[in-house]
Amino acid sequence: MELVNDGTESSNGVDEAEITNSPLIPGLPDDISLVCLARVPRRYHPVLKCVSKRWGGLVCSEEWVYYRKKHKLDETWIYALCRDTLDKLLCFVLDPTSSRKCWKLIRGLPPRTMKRKGIGFEALGNKLFLLGGCGWSEGVIDEVYSYNASLNSWVEATSLSTARCFFACEVLDEKLYAIGGIGQNSSDSWDTFDPCTNGWTSRRDPNIIPEVEDSVVMDGKIYIRCGKYPVTPHVYLVYEPSSDTWQHADADMVSGWRGPAAVVEGVLFVLDQRSGSRLMMWHKERREWIPVGKLSPLLTRPPCQLAAVGKSIFVVGKGLSTVVVDVGDLGDVGRVMTGSSIPKLDSDYDVISCKCLAI
Repeated sequence: MELVNDGTESSNGVDEAEITNSPLIPGLPDDISLVCLARVPRRYHPVLKCVSKRWGGLVCSEEWVYYRKKHKLDETWIYALCRDTLDKLLCFVLDPTSSRKCWKLIRGLPPRTMKRKGIGFEALGNKLFLLGGCGWSEGVIDEVYSYNASLNSWVEATSLSTARCFFACEVLDEKLYAIGGIGQNSSDSWDTFDPCTNGWTSRRDPNIIPEVEDSVVMDGKIYIRCGKYPVTPHVYLVYEPSSDTWQHADADMVSGWRGPAAVVEGVLFVLDQRSGSRLMMWHKERREWIPVGKLSPLLTRPPCQLAAVGKSIFVVGKGLSTVVVDVGDLGDVGRVMTGSSIPKLDSDYDVISCKCLAI
């Protein structure tokens, strides 16, 4: 009764203190509670956040993300950036562990980005990034937005050092790279974002050319495929982090890189879409490309993008039609197992990029 007589302000102060100091689970130390709660599957994390303010704060914290990753409890979801028939950007997410796999729309995409072309899309830590791009009325942009997957919210992030569009985005050694593309100073440069300093640094290399079409990280290096317009042959470059330079990539390896790529346990896979949809694998020891198998034209709807989760490759096509290919037991034979397929959505969205994010 005395607390009530002291007024609402005091009462709220005591309530906040009680919430802050209360245990996560009554009767258990917080470190033991974390051990228990961190084992709850990711799809139930929104429910955990509704239990109490303390649980909500824990699930959205860096401690939570770090603990789950350290103890190999983190789960990888796939995020797809798409464009609808009205030229508007949309973002969808897929939980590969769900018994009823389906793509779900992420709402709240920053309005300023929704009509931009050539926008970068990448995942770093527990965040997605939308970078740069260009529009008819605003030219090339340096703006960056980040989506916190734990909080389910978008915010404006630190701008690129160089405005650019139609460029490559990759993550290497916990840093975000924006490479090449179109812009006043972007054609032979790349920007690197360090989340520890929350800042970008810019570098230049004459080997980089503007028309970057694809990229992949393999063996601790970044590989990019550039279209040397108007000349037909492509240019393939590899970034050596030890020397901070770009060199021309291995000719044998790049000879089969003719489509979207994904890396599974250090092995490069490419979807060749020139005649149907054929999955190819680069065999490092034999130094040759091995055909894994053709995918059914009834299930895949090119143009497709690839995403790798564990030993499975997700082939995501128009309308988010998805084929899951198990490449864990290929060996030297080239045996392929199609685990499942996910029907397309009602609308024929074009898939621009697919990225994986683990929490």
